[in-house]
Amino acid sequence: MVANGSASHRHHQVLIVGGGSGGITVAAQLLRARPGLDVAILEPATVHDYQSGWIPAGAGLLPLAFTHRPEASVIPPGACWIQDSAARFEPEAQRVITATGESISYQVLVVAMGLQLNWNHIQGLPEALGSHGIVSAYSRDHIIATWAAIRGFQGGIALFTHPATPIKCGGAPQKVMYLADDVFQATSGVGVNSHVIFCTAMAKLYPVEAYNTTVEQVVARRHIDARTLHNLIEVRASEQVAVFDVREPGVEPRREEIRFDLLHVVPPMAAPDVVAHSPLAIDGPGGWVEVNKDTCQHKRFADVFALGDVSSLPTSKSLAAIRGQAPVLVANLLAQLDQRPLLAHYDGYTACPLITSFHSVVMAEFNYELQPVSSFLVDPTKERWSMFLVETRVFPWVYWHRVLKGRLHESRFLKPFAPLVRALGLAFKQP
Repeated sequence: MVANGSASHRHHQVLIVGGGSGGITVAAQLLRARPGLDVAILEPATVHDYQSGWIPAGAGLLPLAFTHRPEASVIPPGACWIQDSAARFEPEAQRVITATGESISYQVLVVAMGLQLNWNHIQGLPEALGSHGIVSAYSRDHIIATWAAIRGFQGGIALFTHPATPIKCGGAPQKVMYLADDVFQATSGVGVNSHVIFCTAMAKLYPVEAYNTTVEQVVARRHIDARTLHNLIEVRASEQVAVFDVREPGVEPRREEIRFDLLHVVPPMAAPDVVAHSPLAIDGPGGWVEVNKDTCQHKRFADVFALGDVSSLPTSKSLAAIRGQAPVLVANLLAQLDQRPLLAHYDGYTACPLITSFHSVVMAEFNYELQPVSSFLVDPTKERWSMFLVETRVFPWVYWHRVLKGRLHESRFLKPFAPLVRALGLAFKQP
């Protein structure tokens, strides 16, 4: 059901702001748990993206058509789709004001708006993107051009960056780099004449030590020049120069300029401005919705919940995190409606399938304690062809047919699909 926003005021039991992965998953699980619940989804987009598929699709590992569908096709039956966007949150009055001026009141609010890509926080980048060898797989509009530039690279310095802020899919900057390096090595005369540099604003290549060890081995094997604590702040496109703010311990901050022939940029990210400037936001960098890390309930407004990238939940921002958060949020939201204690707890589970080549993936799964966990009963720190098949063949189907249908809350990953996984030749025993 679609609402066109013609009324000046409406009310819903549950209002979900955001029709991406988090919002649709929560709506589907709510309606499966309680058919007939009055659920509305506030979302302006007409296209729903499987963003986890952008890099595999750009690299030719997945048809690009598999990464998007009409938004109307993913709205759960029984939910009301309000095709508008949030312009102001007024949690004290239990209402949201939309961009068209409509007032929507609610009994419970779920914020699932994702995050905002701040291209303009890097001087010179917005006008340079797509020219002078400057590309990014983080833009839907530039995916094809990004991989065309990688395949057409003739050698020189290929520079890849990771910003100082939390980002969606924290391993993605490296995924692009490893796949690009494979392309360079497979292209006659290019690999031997290329110097790949990875500049990350982080103190190490991966936040979980066990996986960081694996990543360091991958970087060393590929002879990639990895530089930590390097934050991209400016691009001088016509000169093909990237400027970094370098802050190493015990050393005065400095600027470093690196010339490039190809530059893959990952922009700084934050909560959407409408959230960051609202009473819902945490007092600190990012502007995230301030929620309890265990229950997904807002710390100051009991009738507000949040999940996914827009939330302050202290874990990596990924689709896998949403799969862990959604059942907890749904259980606690229903308890809030019923005036019962909130007993469901989220343990910080998340995962990032880190593509390390055209035939291998590290299925990096971990929790709040930054300890590796495994849904597949294998050592998750190892590069595996089996996990490559899961990432490129299984997960896209699971996303469209299980996650968005609210049917993947009985287990974290693929336990219901063990026969399918085994059919792909995956090892479920410790090697």
